[in-house]
Amino acid sequence: MPSPDLGLPEVASVARDLIRFDTTNHGGGRAAGEREAAEYVGAYLENLGLTPEYYEPIPRRTNVMARVPGRNRDKPALVLHGHLDVVPAIAEDWSVDPFAGVVKDGMLWGRGAVDMKDMDAMILTSVAEILRAGEQPERDLVLAFFADEENGGVEGSALVVKDRPEWFTGATEAISEVGGYSIALGDRRVYLLQVGEKALVWIRLVARGRAAHGSSVHADNAVTALAEAVAALGRTEWPVTLTETTREMVERLAELTGQSATDPDAVARATGAASGFLRSTLRTTTNPTGLVAGYKHNVIPDRAEALIDVRVLPGTEAAALADIRRIVGDGVEVQIVHQDIGLEVPFGGDIVDAMVGALGRRDPGAPVIPYLMGGGTDNKALATLGIAGYGFAPLRLPAALDFTGMFHGVDERVPIDALVFGQSVLTDLLRTY
Repeated sequence: MPSPDLGLPEVASVARDLIRFDTTNHGGGRAAGEREAAEYVGAYLENLGLTPEYYEPIPRRTNVMARVPGRNRDKPALVLHGHLDVVPAIAEDWSVDPFAGVVKDGMLWGRGAVDMKDMDAMILTSVAEILRAGEQPERDLVLAFFADEENGGVEGSALVVKDRPEWFTGATEAISEVGGYSIALGDRRVYLLQVGEKALVWIRLVARGRAAHGSSVHADNAVTALAEAVAALGRTEWPVTLTETTREMVERLAELTGQSATDPDAVARATGAASGFLRSTLRTTTNPTGLVAGYKHNVIPDRAEALIDVRVLPGTEAAALADIRRIVGDGVEVQIVHQDIGLEVPFGGDIVDAMVGALGRRDPGAPVIPYLMGGGTDNKALATLGIAGYGFAPLRLPAALDFTGMFHGVDERVPIDALVFGQSVLTDLLRTY
């Protein structure tokens, strides 16, 4: 059960407790591990009368699942899933301890407050509210909490769907993070419902040259070749390419902002703080994120490497890689470190109607529009089992909060009243859909 804290709603208490587990994931198998957080989740589920199952294919990389029987067993099951790992936080850059779960200014602060221990807590407490009332959800629910999402799920959801596919028997749809939250368009609140994700392609650029003394005249310098390739790729302005989802998003946003839908970038910019997040959904992005070269100040190394985070629209992976190889040139090798798939599902049907309806009952009159996320979630692993995934972690947010800037940012935080709102919306959805 959550740690007692008089006056703090249970959803915030659970999210705070989860933040206090340091589940930092550096990637590449370097991680603190999710075991203690998974055991906390499992104990919470047991207290609700459920039977959690654990899967730890790699020491300390723990996944946990429980199934909740629904009233209508003829309906397909719905997966509600979250991840328990977080990206690193450099404590000295923060104004609070990133793993203390600090509550101040009406907000819960800490690594994972937005990505995504807030949604983990909403899932748990929404199910708790229904079961404690002696009720059942409308259909069977599969509650899954994964390891390693921040490393592409390689040591988490990818192994779970391969080795424990029976966990998801009968499920056809899934709900997870990064959707259902509000943005401000002037004085109007609008909700973004995530129905797609760009494909992830993590690449390594490798330049090779000839080692030499640092004082020499030396044209065959691997660092120079790498720097030129990184600069060329990092400064590439990729063209806008609309998918079915982003076309509808742009059209709906244009109607709400008074912009012309013929200029998608201008439409996205009109969303204010959310513009960076939304502009990235309109095109390929290639961001350099790491450099490795050299071992002494006066030695020119014979090898230099760079890491590039590439996100491409669904179905354009091959074309994007061909363009990347052309941009960096023949002298720099492009290695694929990790690659997954892009997703796009229709903004329509019973589940979308149910999510839109649940939001509308808690925030009447606020438009809900589709968007395609620039990042990725564990929905990609579930897609290999034929499960259609959506992003729906509902939050009603203050206009002044740069929420999208909180993802992997410093001083990550979420309003407590937004957590309460999200739990109420999610509980409504589970009772009715």
